[in-house]
Amino acid sequence: MQPDHPHPAPIPKGDDPLRWWKGAAGHTDLQHGTVHWPMVVLAVVLLLFAARAPAVSATDDAGRTVSLEQPAERIVSLSPHGTELLFAAGAGDRVVGVVSYSDYPAAAGKIPRVGGYDALDLETILALQPDLVVGWESGNGPDVLERLESLGLTLFVTEPRRLEQVPASIEKLGRLAGSDAMARQAADHFQNRLQAITDDYSQRPAISVFYQVWDRPLMTVGGDHLISRIIERCGGRNVFAELSELAPTISEEGVITANPRVIIASGMGEERPEWLDDWHRWKSIDAVARNQLHFIPPDLLQRPTPRALEGAERLCRALEQARHAYGEAR
Repeated sequence: MQPDHPHPAPIPKGDDPLRWWKGAAGHTDLQHGTVHWPMVVLAVVLLLFAARAPAVSATDDAGRTVSLEQPAERIVSLSPHGTELLFAAGAGDRVVGVVSYSDYPAAAGKIPRVGGYDALDLETILALQPDLVVGWESGNGPDVLERLESLGLTLFVTEPRRLEQVPASIEKLGRLAGSDAMARQAADHFQNRLQAITDDYSQRPAISVFYQVWDRPLMTVGGDHLISRIIERCGGRNVFAELSELAPTISEEGVITANPRVIIASGMGEERPEWLDDWHRWKSIDAVARNQLHFIPPDLLQRPTPRALEGAERLCRALEQARHAYGEAR
């Protein structure tokens, strides 16, 4: 009489579900309950490692790999440009703290403040319990950022120095916040618009430019500054590009000697600063003699964000206007 539960038929060698172990671990016999345990342990370890691997990671502008077990849900931004980049990446609804002057987009104005970018309130930052802090090394200072990390906070540094680095920053922040699709769309739009600006202006006749950040002290931008790169992209030449500081202090005599053919100023807000017209005292400067004194709102040039493209377009148009004034347009 046949038993109710006969022994299963032997597994054909060709159908052995563990045959991929055999080459590396020797014999595995399911019929007789023999398993190569070192390989089982190895498989379990690998599975545990995979389970603990970070869900998202990105390399920041300091060259460090920043990893999170899951997309960030509470983000603190320590710079106005970082706030704009987060919103552009589709992560605005996850930002729980920002610094002063984080005024774009309008929704950023309703987010709690954590001090100024150069005077952070560490107690407030910690109380917000962020799982990601977006820092700014040249603004916050390396010592402050190290202090934040020592307090157990996860830090991502963003400091684009070129327009072409902005879309990469947007995508990385989107990856860390779990808004990849929106970030990728914003990055692609930025790339296309940037390419159009480059195609239109980068081969125009070179023209010398003095960019004035402030009047007292008299400040400009060095060659490694984002604004200097924008000037170059528009076919201009920053007369102080050889200076290594990002925002060096200079003298009136230095500007007179450089004799720029265009002067562009920023100031503090949306209104043309009165001190821009103080240059009319120096008729020997070509830019003054040809009335090539231009104003561009600082937020459109001094922040490495999508709005910098609008600032770049305005700057390029100003330089093109100057070329016409000098009879050098083509």
